[in-house]
Amino acid sequence: MANIAAVWLLTISLVAWHCSCLDNGLALTPPMGWLSWVRYRCVTDCKTYPKDCISEKLYMEMADHLVSDGYRDAGYVYVNIDDCWSALERDKDGTLQADPERFPSGIKFLADYMHKRGLKLGIYGDMGTKTCGGYPGSKFFMESDAMSFAEWGVDSFKMDGCFSTATEFPISYPIMGQWLNRTGRPILYSCSWPVYMSHLHPSANYTQIAEVCNIWRNSRDIEDSWAIVQDIMSFFGKNAVNLSAIAHPGAFNDPDQIIVGNYGLSYDQERVQMAIWAILAGPLLMSNDLRNIREESRELLLNKNIIAINQDPLGIPGTQLLAGDMQVWMRPISPKGSFALAFLNFLINGGGPKQVETKLTELGLTGAGSYNITEGFTGKFIGLFKPSSTLTVRVNPSGVFLVVARPV
Repeated sequence: MANIAAVWLLTISLVAWHCSCLDNGLALTPPMGWLSWVRYRCVTDCKTYPKDCISEKLYMEMADHLVSDGYRDAGYVYVNIDDCWSALERDKDGTLQADPERFPSGIKFLADYMHKRGLKLGIYGDMGTKTCGGYPGSKFFMESDAMSFAEWGVDSFKMDGCFSTATEFPISYPIMGQWLNRTGRPILYSCSWPVYMSHLHPSANYTQIAEVCNIWRNSRDIEDSWAIVQDIMSFFGKNAVNLSAIAHPGAFNDPDQIIVGNYGLSYDQERVQMAIWAILAGPLLMSNDLRNIREESRELLLNKNIIAINQDPLGIPGTQLLAGDMQVWMRPISPKGSFALAFLNFLINGGGPKQVETKLTELGLTGAGSYNITEGFTGKFIGLFKPSSTLTVRVNPSGVFLVVARPV
């Protein structure tokens, strides 16, 4: 009987939501910040791993480095808690509560800590009965959880999809979005909706998803692995459901976290991830140890030219123009008629850098007059090129050559 009542309540809530879409004015450009999952997973043993466990201390230390090391001023403002932050049980009133040993000061304290430093706090939950890590989910508690997040001062909420079914996603994700709206607090809404639908049910309604969520995960989870970065890029390169046409300011595809500064990528491969996430207009949510990061990786993450492409106000995601071992990706950017172009070299037996020659017209640069072309990472002037001109670049193995072309 209780289950029937719960389903009825969900149905009524859906009717109430039907004409209401997410309306929080957030993510007009892809959100930037730091997220714990890839680097720290669900480490909860703070005695054995005091520097790596999911605790208020970890998030406070990362926040301090965002401020002191220049990340905040570059745009990285979200500090996002992921799974395993809560107690294993709700309190006697059914309210979510933080683990008392690892978060003794509570989530509101942590949100206040971020806000005093010009940062924002994100938190994690699940639409099922449990989170993926086995902690309390939001099923049947969506209204009260949304109110808790707002009362704590949370600025972003990521809702996962474990312990649920594909038929629930088009109902439950919109309901949670509506409850977030009704709190009156602007809370960025990150959904895992389509990534689960792609595994369980092929017909994810991206039009609805873009109306409900600020950002949404599309493909597999990222790992600290070059092969998986390539796999995610391949998914977006195929663009099977025209993802680039669905996203827009306030609603962006999310290819998952930035792993620059960890163990799995070479420097050239880190450049590839930064360039392609900029081309895709993907959120720049780092998952690394900001307390101990290579200087070259830090400089990449803070590269103002890459960030400018990623944060371009037009909010138009790029697409893959040429697939295969030598790839070309393109994104329209402002001012109108300008483009960012990424040339990638995935030749397995390519030896040294590969020289690529192509006419601008073959890349779709067919405007009247000339294009001012600069190198994408440094901003260095390359030359003035007419549409009929040939552009020559040299691309390192597992590397990228990025250019920006603006009409003159």
